[in-house]
Amino acid sequence: MSEGILLAKVARGTLLPEGDRLARLQAALPQIEAALEGETNEVAIQATLACLLWETLPQTNWCGFYRRVADRMLAVGPYQGGMGCLRIPFARGVCGACARTGETQLVADVHAFPGHIACDGATRSELVIPVLIHGRMVAVLDLDCPHLDGFSRTEAHILEDLLARCFQQVSDR
Repeated sequence: MSEGILLAKVARGTLLPEGDRLARLQAALPQIEAALEGETNEVAIQATLACLLWETLPQTNWCGFYRRVADRMLAVGPYQGGMGCLRIPFARGVCGACARTGETQLVADVHAFPGHIACDGATRSELVIPVLIHGRMVAVLDLDCPHLDGFSRTEAHILEDLLARCFQQVSDR
């Protein structure tokens, strides 16, 4: 499956209507799961998801993972897009809030989010989902968008389920 996701090409940064975004995501899910079938390495899963979700979600200007590297610290992991922040403490930003609370953060306007970290000044909305392995928060999936309301609650739920399925097969450390 080296060709990536088989979906119609959409220009990067395009915010499709929610119904179209959901249809793309639903069409991509079986392809993503097939690409990851049997993979047990956490970093390989993250790298593949970052690549394939980047192709699936054209509204993103950053798509990737921040990995837990200390008790209350995240460091950039596999991603697609421009330069990301190298480290994010749990006390700061949308990614930090997700890591701190263990809850998905769906932010329609990042400028209204207290303590938002502007890694990319073009980002207007964000979706951050915790990655759990054997019940432990090991990373967050960070999706940034240059449009307000770039992600929906339905997209968040679909991606939460995808992450749970993909990371359930990770080997014990």
